Amino acid sequence: MTEIREMRISDYENVKELWLTIKGFAMRSLDDSREGVERFIERNPGLSTVAVDDGLVVGAILCGHDGRRATLYHVCVRESFRKRGIGRAMVVRCMEQLEKAGINKVALIAFTSNDVGNAFWNRIGWTKREDLNYYDFTLNKENIVRFNA
Repeated sequence: MTEIREMRISDYENVKELWLTIKGFAMRSLDDSREGVERFIERNPGLSTVAVDDGLVVGAILCGHDGRRATLYHVCVRESFRKRGIGRAMVVRCMEQLEKAGINKVALIAFTSNDVGNAFWNRIGWTKREDLNYYDFTLNKENIVRFNA
């Protein structure tokens, strides 16, 4: 039986091992380090989720909010455990926790090349936004100085 529960920092090594098995998964050295994930979990207590089957982490979601809108990050299920409802159960757990926190809007980003992920989100009723562009800016000294010049 797969247990869906809150992610703890003690899960980090097992979650990282899972991330490394996911085709096309991109990890960022700072944000996805143990320290980065710990900071995220501490800022968003009780929201991130793991699926554990017989001691093996088979799914994970980093979930957080800014007080207004939530975001799901790194949603993944181990390939051999897909199509069992684990992804949906993890998303539901995150949504229930967000609802308790008074958050009523959730977003996520899926790479356009992530056919499996995009099919999952479409299948469970999420809406693909066509009315906005997503912009990104990496905060580091070089970029900040260049932006400020």
